[in-house]
Amino acid sequence: MVAALGSLLFGFDTAVISGTTEALRQVFALNDNLLGFTVSSALLGTMVGALTAGRPADWWGRRPVLTILAVLFLISATGCAGAWNWYALLFFRFLGGVAVGAASVVCPMYITEIAPPKSRGVLVAVSQLNIVVGILLAYLSNYLVLHFLGADNSGLWRWMFGVMALPSLAFLITVLLIPESPRWLIKKNRPAEAEAVLARFGHENPARETREIQESLSAGATEAGDRLFQRKYLKPLLLVCMIAAFNQLDGINAVIYYTSDIFRMAGADKASALMQSVIVGLTNLVMTIVGMALIDRVGRKALLLVGSVTFVISHSLAAWVFATHTQGWIVIAAMMGVVGSHAYSQGAVVWVVINEILPNVVRASGAAVACTLMWVLCAAIGWTFPVIAKASGSLAFGFFALMMVLQFVLVAKFLPETKGASLEELQNRLK
Repeated sequence: MVAALGSLLFGFDTAVISGTTEALRQVFALNDNLLGFTVSSALLGTMVGALTAGRPADWWGRRPVLTILAVLFLISATGCAGAWNWYALLFFRFLGGVAVGAASVVCPMYITEIAPPKSRGVLVAVSQLNIVVGILLAYLSNYLVLHFLGADNSGLWRWMFGVMALPSLAFLITVLLIPESPRWLIKKNRPAEAEAVLARFGHENPARETREIQESLSAGATEAGDRLFQRKYLKPLLLVCMIAAFNQLDGINAVIYYTSDIFRMAGADKASALMQSVIVGLTNLVMTIVGMALIDRVGRKALLLVGSVTFVISHSLAAWVFATHTQGWIVIAAMMGVVGSHAYSQGAVVWVVINEILPNVVRASGAAVACTLMWVLCAAIGWTFPVIAKASGSLAFGFFALMMVLQFVLVAKFLPETKGASLEELQNRLK
């Protein structure tokens, strides 16, 4: 839970801007294109954070990097709240994005490396649960700020950004209390410390697991095994990049970033749009818990396949809503369907599968590549969605539906099931 506080801040930072878009448009005189860029400024930072997080996590360890991320989150929250002009806001949003991108790599990787095999799925999914809790807290926080300060308060958007300083400070304090990853300790020739950590976290046979990790690292380190881009790592790298790409091509962040705007397009007023956003956030939370309950039982692949089907249905409904200009409960149903489908399938699975499939010796660098790809696509969608949706919302959601058909086909054909196996066993299986 402490490590996953970084994921909670990831979710909070991702969603908090949805309550500020209208104010930012007015305060800084932004058109649709500049508003999209303002939202995506954090996403540009996520690409930098994701791409650069792997090496420091390997050099210094997982825990020191998590500590640095907590500091960046705190600076970003206070900086956005006090932004004196548009360029300052862009800078602090970018800085927060760097922290989000790095957290997307390091937080689930740390949890994967400390978790026993039989409960690894649900424990790594705690990271996704905290992303969802962060999103819900952002929606709820935006609504409460509006409720208590009033819709006419010109500083609402500053309070909405500033609230994130509280969980950032909690993350900074608590991350100093957690131990280092045992797999990183073994990689740095500290097996006795690693065995103690494995024992502390309930692994059945810490001594045997320590030996298996040492063997996997020794095997990977031969033949320049610490370089990611070589033929023997091509299959796991392609698999994790496939899952990472579909994590954004399912349209989730188009809905998360612009939830209030979507509801306003459908005729809701400002307060109603924020309240409906809270309903969507609750759906996200409930369905994430469903995914966590199922991931170690039915497996990762089954959740992705079923999720693809419910995605297609939900996106098709959303496309019909925009094509017919229908208003009312059907709009909420469509958005709940999209968010719920992501929560129990892609959302619950993505961080687990990325870190399970990658071998020990290249896990940090491979996760950095997959997460960078994820954030590149996220930035592209975040930037272009308001422009495309304004021209044709049905076209945007129709594209997402088509992508989920493609996900079903590729996952069914290529993705192996990973539940219940140790990371070292999976490494041998994917050789």
